[in-house]
Amino acid sequence: RGPDDEGFYEDGPVGLAARRLKIIDLVGGHQPLANEDESCWLVFNGEIYNFLELRERLEKKGHRFRSRTDGETILHLYEEEGDGCLRHLEGMFAFALWDRPRRRLLLARDQLGIKPLYYRLDGGRLHFASELKALLLDPACPRDVDLEALALYLTFLYIPSPATIFRGILKLPPGHVLVFENGRAAVRPYWDLAFPGARLEDRREATAEVRAALEDSVRRHLVSDVPLGVFLSSGMDSSTVVALMRRATGGPIKTFTLDFEEASFSEAAAARVVARAFGTEHREFIVRPEIADLLPRLVWHLDEPLGDSSLIVTALVSELARREVTVALSGIGGDELFSGYPRYIGAKLARYYEALPRAVRRGVGGLARWIPDSDRSDNPSGRLRRFLEAGPLPQAERYLSWVSFLDAGALAELLPGRRGDGDPRALHLAHWSRCAGPDLADALLYLDLKTYLPDDILMLGDKMSMAESLELRVPFCDRRLVELIARLAPAVRAPGFRLKPLLREVMRPLLPAEVLSRPKRGFMVPLAQWFRGPLRSLALDLLSESRLRAGGVFSPPAVRRLLDAHTEGRRSYYDQLFAIIMFQLWQAAYQDDWPARQRQVMAEVDR
Repeated sequence: RGPDDEGFYEDGPVGLAARRLKIIDLVGGHQPLANEDESCWLVFNGEIYNFLELRERLEKKGHRFRSRTDGETILHLYEEEGDGCLRHLEGMFAFALWDRPRRRLLLARDQLGIKPLYYRLDGGRLHFASELKALLLDPACPRDVDLEALALYLTFLYIPSPATIFRGILKLPPGHVLVFENGRAAVRPYWDLAFPGARLEDRREATAEVRAALEDSVRRHLVSDVPLGVFLSSGMDSSTVVALMRRATGGPIKTFTLDFEEASFSEAAAARVVARAFGTEHREFIVRPEIADLLPRLVWHLDEPLGDSSLIVTALVSELARREVTVALSGIGGDELFSGYPRYIGAKLARYYEALPRAVRRGVGGLARWIPDSDRSDNPSGRLRRFLEAGPLPQAERYLSWVSFLDAGALAELLPGRRGDGDPRALHLAHWSRCAGPDLADALLYLDLKTYLPDDILMLGDKMSMAESLELRVPFCDRRLVELIARLAPAVRAPGFRLKPLLREVMRPLLPAEVLSRPKRGFMVPLAQWFRGPLRSLALDLLSESRLRAGGVFSPPAVRRLLDAHTEGRRSYYDQLFAIIMFQLWQAAYQDDWPARQRQVMAEVDR
């Protein structure tokens, strides 16, 4: 997945190939990697942060290493423990390991799903890749849109694992392994988040343990043979990373911030406070994107349609950072671990709202339909309306209604070709019911770690950074830290009705007071202004009846109703319309223009 090196290995019907972005062992880390007797071969994407301690342990057992790279550790650990090697790996990874004597292939993906892994089963054959587009280069690979996956996308703005937008191609879920032997594949989990019965309830002890775990995670994420930087916004998560990075290293820290021309979206002034406090080498970039030209390029790198507009910010800050560094740290995961989303507060408030008679809640929900949307980007009146409308629903369905962007009726109108009537929320409901924790806070954490975090936030972070050959590291998504958070009593982890109360307490001695007191801002872009300006002509073209009919997926009248309701101010549908636009661009790249793109890629391979 990088520009620095490439390698191939063939063994009869087995072929492994890798493109490399050099981070550790710049000279000796050529892939595919082999063990001492070349009985096992590996292609690997990511970083193993505890590889030095694993290596020392393995060398004491007699293993001889050919390189200094972290990936080779996986091979020797597999020799020792077989599939059990996975329980020792800490980091972000997707890898394929070929065991020659056993004629057995092992595919694995890291616990939180930081690195992607796609696969396709075709009779007795297995195809796999870090990027979906690689699988499509096989002429036999079908390119039919999975309408059930499209329904998932329109509901949540992303496609949760294991589905992909293509029928017949799957994502290996986070924390899962696929074993392929004798022409058959078996997929199973090797890790899951568990909530123990006995919880840590002492707040002071919890604060100390969390701070130590965060410091340890950031320190381990700094292992690199190339320059590092930090994506710095105005929020607590990235500020925490900078503060702990300063404690872990005496060297210079490079920080990167985007500054929007639209003042209400600017985070630059707040980011400067953190940069000054910790003496970073700070870079700012004013966003004046040629959005109509930018989006088609981003869609190509995404592989699948994604309706989260924050991908634009991630792409632009990645481009800025790559001019100076090869690795960047990010605060992704902080909101999930430390209760940073307003919907978590809403879920708590709803438990008090449940005390009202159901008939009263139903009546209030009916009246709430008349509450208008706000012009503000965080849409407080719209949030209130959604909260009240979902009041009569059971707890899990109520929460999912808040994170859904289209209901069943709107989906049926938009996708007339979808024959099934399956509930797109079924997978999310299954995750909710599988959560072993007895508390609401446990269910919220578990659900987001299984769906929104890996398949939206981490996916866009990985794809947009790797598009610039930049490695993105996420210290909040450290397995040890995540397991520690699950050991904390909910009353300690997320008390009261304030966002990130525990993280504020943990970081109080280290962060400037104004950072600790600053209200949460989402990683947002000024979509409203862009729809009226640089995105307007592209949107009108992609949402036109002729383009929609040519695509053959969406009902033009249904799209027109969304667009009219939005332009007339009856409802705010920026997110929904952006999602449809992104699909239209994706369809152009991966279906309409695919034959030409395929020829272009193969010509480059031949060259």
